[in-house]
Amino acid sequence: MELKDLNTKARPTWCPGCGNFGIWNGLKRALVEKGIPQEDTVIVGGVGCSGKIPHWVNTYGFHGLHGRTLPVATGLKLSNHKLTVIAAGGDGDGYDEGMNHLIHCSRRNVDITYIVHNNQVFGLTKGQTSPTSDPGFKTGTSPWGAREQPINPIALAISARASFVARGFAADLPGTAALIKRALDHKGFAIVDILQPCVTFNHVNTYDWYNKRVYKLEDVNHDPTDKMAALAKSLEWGDKIPTGVFYEEKRHSFGEDLPQLKKGTLVEKDITNIKIDDLKKKLF
Repeated sequence: MELKDLNTKARPTWCPGCGNFGIWNGLKRALVEKGIPQEDTVIVGGVGCSGKIPHWVNTYGFHGLHGRTLPVATGLKLSNHKLTVIAAGGDGDGYDEGMNHLIHCSRRNVDITYIVHNNQVFGLTKGQTSPTSDPGFKTGTSPWGAREQPINPIALAISARASFVARGFAADLPGTAALIKRALDHKGFAIVDILQPCVTFNHVNTYDWYNKRVYKLEDVNHDPTDKMAALAKSLEWGDKIPTGVFYEEKRHSFGEDLPQLKKGTLVEKDITNIKIDDLKKKLF
């Protein structure tokens, strides 16, 4: 497979300079390097600028509801665990409406990769503050600045028992591709929060702003198996912002030990002779 094989007839309609282009290209590069057949890959998108990404990668795709990427991705993985399932959403989609799903997917350790396009603003709906907006961030609907404390998705995912937690920067295309590939290699729930500048509605957290602050955890010999060290690094935000793999652990993924999945996928099972009358009587 080559990069051109993942192109679609439709082209992205993001604003020129949008950080989503870096994530889009990083994802395609990771899929090519992994060599996963297109027919064995499903990308689930939510609602928002990020939610259109399944339309622009030539694999199977599902465009769902706002904040509901992870339930759909979980259902896909459990019905056919041979698939590579990728969920993609924004900071509004995943850390606002979808926050409860993030927590439960983390603790269940569902074997999917979750890519979050984090631009610290609601982009598609014209620039409202999001759950990751810094205090004081001004928008058209918050002229006096954001009043709430922001969500820390890295610390939250680690404490919720996600088995792979990473952060990327959309302007670092090789680094973004490498992180997504490593997440795809991971057996279990992998979240990659990617700092994605919004050139239209966020004029604070710009490419220049990030370039002065981001550094790579691998350059400071961070140990991703040390949970307490990972949590300490997750709290860094301001003059220095770490990127890379914060935490990774090996443990059984959800469904791996279910007897229903031992002999094959659910979609391959013959259900013509299955009777559920007794079960219906018990439940209803």
